[in-house]
Amino acid sequence: MKLLRRKDYPGGEFTLAFVGYGDESDNSVIELTYNWGVEKYELGNAYGHIALGVDDIYATCEEIRNQGGKIVREPGPMKHGSTVIAFVEDPDGYKIELIQLKTQGSAVKQESQEQLVSQ
Repeated sequence: MKLLRRKDYPGGEFTLAFVGYGDESDNSVIELTYNWGVEKYELGNAYGHIALGVDDIYATCEEIRNQGGKIVREPGPMKHGSTVIAFVEDPDGYKIELIQLKTQGSAVKQESQEQLVSQ
């Protein structure tokens, strides 16, 4: 597994790191979040959420809603970026982030290239 890309969000005071075994368009990727200024997480609150890429975030949220699921953040651009995301909650209250894959495409590849060049 290797670092595929990293993005700092100074306004939100966090960094996202994406790790995986190959190109994001062909392989699974894990997103890790580092919250700036947090020295230690208390046992039980270190789990944030899992994120899944979907082809049509609006249709996915509608289907989840139709099946009785809970949408806790409607689809829309993330606060410190342009990627379209939504959050749903499982029956136990765990959050699941949905990420619109179409908004990533070439922008992700360009961003990854820029980050690799700057390292």
